[in-house]
Amino acid sequence: MTTIGISRRVSSLKASVTVAMMNRAKQMQASGIDVLSFAAGEPDFDTPDAIKQSAIDALRAGQTKYMPTLGDMPTRQTIADKLTKENQIPGLKGEHIAISAGGKHSLYVLCHCLLDAAAPGEQPWEVVLPVPSWVSYAPIAELAGGRVVEVPTTLKSDFKATAEQIRHAITPRSRMLILNSPSNPCGTMYSERELREIATVVAEAARTIAPHLVIVSDEIYEKIVYGGTRHFSIGSVPEVAERTITLNGLSKAYAMTGWRVGYTGCPGEWGKQFTSAMATLQGQMSTNITSFVYPAIRTALNECGAEVEAMRTAFATRAGVISKRLQAIDGLRTPRPTGAFYAFPDVSAHFGTVSPAGKRIASSLDLCEALLAEAHVAFVPGEDFGGCGGNHLRISFACSEQQIESGMDRFESFLGKLTRA
Repeated sequence: MTTIGISRRVSSLKASVTVAMMNRAKQMQASGIDVLSFAAGEPDFDTPDAIKQSAIDALRAGQTKYMPTLGDMPTRQTIADKLTKENQIPGLKGEHIAISAGGKHSLYVLCHCLLDAAAPGEQPWEVVLPVPSWVSYAPIAELAGGRVVEVPTTLKSDFKATAEQIRHAITPRSRMLILNSPSNPCGTMYSERELREIATVVAEAARTIAPHLVIVSDEIYEKIVYGGTRHFSIGSVPEVAERTITLNGLSKAYAMTGWRVGYTGCPGEWGKQFTSAMATLQGQMSTNITSFVYPAIRTALNECGAEVEAMRTAFATRAGVISKRLQAIDGLRTPRPTGAFYAFPDVSAHFGTVSPAGKRIASSLDLCEALLAEAHVAFVPGEDFGGCGGNHLRISFACSEQQIESGMDRFESFLGKLTRA
């Protein structure tokens, strides 16, 4: 039986470290261990009642059959109207919108619509990616045949790539530039000025050396912002609007992670071609998302602004609490969170130590494993986020202030017990 094997494509694919840590924490909790988990990027709030009621009403009304692959046109138009009004992206209509089974599925489909495996004698398409970045960008892009070109960032720059760095990373084989603002895992975000500078670089490169270059702007955390920086969509910049795919969804802002709703929007004639390609591929995969969810999408986007703002305010308070606690712990360096719900402290000062149970700490992974086993706190190690991520760990503060305080107590106590090898 061992000779049957699994495809190289899947065998070489990295599992999500975020999902792995989340699952380990859940297994320990199920066995009765008091684990405080900060691994999942999932709001602890319930989905607003109006959204749930819309799905219930649609279900009872019999909206349980197949739907158009990319969603019904009223829902696609609602998303287009949202992106036009809120994000100032010009020229969007329902036909420019593709609804998929979550943001990750949207990313998967769009990557396979834009990238190809290199032909013999040809260089692969390149994906320019500022790092550290979400763990799934690189594996999904590589699975589609792309070659990831990392643009390194640091804590000093708030983990943001400069326009000049991106200019130097672009080549004639550049196909995609992936931006994520606010950022998972870094909890920071680009300003309007910084994104306009990047847009200028992309527009210039498209006219000269990289005519096939497309921006993929992941804005899934757009409504979870604080600290004075206003969210800005790079797709609103006219010179790059028709080569920018805005990727978003309802998971984070509306506390709808389990509903699996992601979408893309791209204006212009090429935007129509791209969206049609999304339909072709998705039609051979999942086809439409759950049929009775479409009215819930419209309700979320049109009626739930107050609930979203209440959740944003809570995240802002939590960001202040965790930032204050982390700043007070010896040996940690961490940026102030300004968006999303993540802290990303540099823990490298504790490498070269030994835990109370005797585990040698030589990496973020070692630290997270020891912390989970000995102090029952689950964080996500930073190695798989790329770049300098190996010196960091990710803490999701999508949980109560009480859990944040208790988790920081355990974390600080654990670090205080480390000894030099």
